[in-house]
Amino acid sequence: MNFAFTPEQEQIRDAIERVCTPFDADYWASKDRDGGFPEDFHRALAESGWLGIAMPEEFGGAGLGISEASLMMHTISATGAGLSGASAVHMNIFGLHPVVVFGTQAQKQRMLPQLISGKDKACFAVTEPNTGLNTLKLRSFAKREGDHYVVHGQKVFISTAQEASKMLLLARTKPVEECKGTEGLSLFYTDFDRSRIEVREIDKMGRKCVDTNQLFIDGLRVSLEDRIGEENKGFEYILHGMNPERILIAAEAVGLGRAALARAAGYANEREVFGRPIGKNQAVQHPLAESWMELEAAHLMVQKAAWLYDQGKPCGAEANSAKFLAAEASYRACERAIFTHGGMGYAREFHVERYLREAWIPRLAPVSPQLILCFIAEKVLGLPKSY
Repeated sequence: MNFAFTPEQEQIRDAIERVCTPFDADYWASKDRDGGFPEDFHRALAESGWLGIAMPEEFGGAGLGISEASLMMHTISATGAGLSGASAVHMNIFGLHPVVVFGTQAQKQRMLPQLISGKDKACFAVTEPNTGLNTLKLRSFAKREGDHYVVHGQKVFISTAQEASKMLLLARTKPVEECKGTEGLSLFYTDFDRSRIEVREIDKMGRKCVDTNQLFIDGLRVSLEDRIGEENKGFEYILHGMNPERILIAAEAVGLGRAALARAAGYANEREVFGRPIGKNQAVQHPLAESWMELEAAHLMVQKAAWLYDQGKPCGAEANSAKFLAAEASYRACERAIFTHGGMGYAREFHVERYLREAWIPRLAPVSPQLILCFIAEKVLGLPKSY
């Protein structure tokens, strides 16, 4: 059993760090203050060829695995870009996986290169106001009319919709009362037609530069050619992207926690009170040491889940566990970073308060910690389903 990065993985880490270097803490602090999509950061990654790290080589991607993609996302977050930087490119890494697996050759050729090159930006439109994580009860409806569908409905918590030119959309194509099991939903990758989609941004706690929105879809025409796979089987298709998504956001959470921990340790070494650095006090040392261990343990679970996925093995329990453990470890590290800074931790100029606000994201999304616990209880421990 070898836990060391391969030379190729080390090169990926070093290359991503170089791309991120010009986008320092002050850059992300200004984005957090003023908003505005980090277009220059997105463009730098696109021009360096990283937006397609897990996409097939024949369409311009690197053809690497989720192990390498998670290393990339961890590295972006750990440089201090946090969830703001990671979220700006997150959709590129996992979002179109259903297209890679279930799309036709013509669809892949039409859809993937534009996203990989950065010419297209896409959003992932699944969640709805009245269903939350109960995806099988989605209400947005796509009615077939000849060679196209007409879509009406609402979506909520849709990231990058202000910037998107494309949308991966899950909508109902069969009335829910006529459905059995997971059938009734279809998956589309189509143009983000703003004449038919009203976008309302949600003002939120953090990550201001990556927008989060409500969508109101009224008569959106979607070509039959934009449907991925068979009609009514869309839920099965998006399941293939759920485990990679959990792995990637877990890697981002670990990176965020490590960024906070590095700032806390640096401050503890420099700040002197009563004639000695505060880092000499065990009450300061021990919480930070504990966070280091928690982040290391969470990262090992991230790596295990990614390895299992890349080997084509079941990884649902590991992917969900990685997301849960990484989110909690990251949040504690960010909280402890504020405590280490004392009153200065509450000041924006020291950055750690921003990290704590962003640390809420992996705790809440894309699945709640409570549902992860339910999943592990039922699927791993064999306990009765509780919801």
